[in-house]
Amino acid sequence: MQVSFLIPLYNCLAHTQAMLASLRATLPRGLTHEIIFIDDGSTDGTRAWLNTFAADPVIRVVLHEKNAGFAAANNSGAALARGEFLALLNNDLILTPHWLEPILAAHRTYGPRAGLVGNVQLNAATGVVDHAGIRINLKGKPEHISWLPRRSRWPLLPPRHRRVVAVTGACVVLRRALWEKLGGFDPAYVNGCEDVDLCLRAAAAGHVNLVALRSHVRHHISASPGRKLRDEANTRLLVQRWSDTLARHAARLWCRDYLVTYLRDPRDFPDAALARQAFFYAWHLRPSPPAGAIAGMSQNLEAELTRWRRLLD
Repeated sequence: MQVSFLIPLYNCLAHTQAMLASLRATLPRGLTHEIIFIDDGSTDGTRAWLNTFAADPVIRVVLHEKNAGFAAANNSGAALARGEFLALLNNDLILTPHWLEPILAAHRTYGPRAGLVGNVQLNAATGVVDHAGIRINLKGKPEHISWLPRRSRWPLLPPRHRRVVAVTGACVVLRRALWEKLGGFDPAYVNGCEDVDLCLRAAAAGHVNLVALRSHVRHHISASPGRKLRDEANTRLLVQRWSDTLARHAARLWCRDYLVTYLRDPRDFPDAALARQAFFYAWHLRPSPPAGAIAGMSQNLEAELTRWRRLLD
């Protein structure tokens, strides 16, 4: 079997029904697959609807008696999966024709080096790009990249892939062997940052996380109830575990911000040597970030950790 589609559910039945229709309408011809629904304690009629698939040989159902969260739901589904690839899909997606083929092509291109491969996600209500990868911002926090490379506008030979720090778990494909090697999602994260954590673990193991730029889907963003309730706690846990890594990933952005801050009058630069180093690193002319950039990002991260201690402890 080639692909196991894992779809966690928590209420929002109408979105789920529309999503399944769009999935079945857009699957490549001849693709061997299974669809695993993991119901995470729905109370809106979702379970009665799932019962209608009892005789469907393609659809399998996992039932959680209580809501355990996104990480636990996907882990339950992955434990039953038989496909070479796991495709994690939110139930509030609208899948469009040929969304899957560019993702599988990226896996073929990178082979065993491929980590998690996501795609471009458009806000279902507005059509605006919501996700084209994840970067680390100046506070050391993950945030969606909401713009496409300039070359994407070229009619000839637009880029196929973008290397990124991470991708959202709302629509992502990875090899089941990699999932098992990494141990799946960490359930310590509850509905947030488990996808970034998994991407960072994949990168630490030598894999490359990618966005397939020619794959587009539409997304009813954060439709599940309670999706944002633990954002601060989840991000705090991510920073505590990955502080040094996050500082390195944000160092180039820090360098650009540093240069812009003092660009109006170069005499204002407090450290001329750091300014030169920041310039070369910001424009990819230096292979490693300046120590001053790492120190600056570390200060930013510590400021966030201090804020979280006041907010959460």
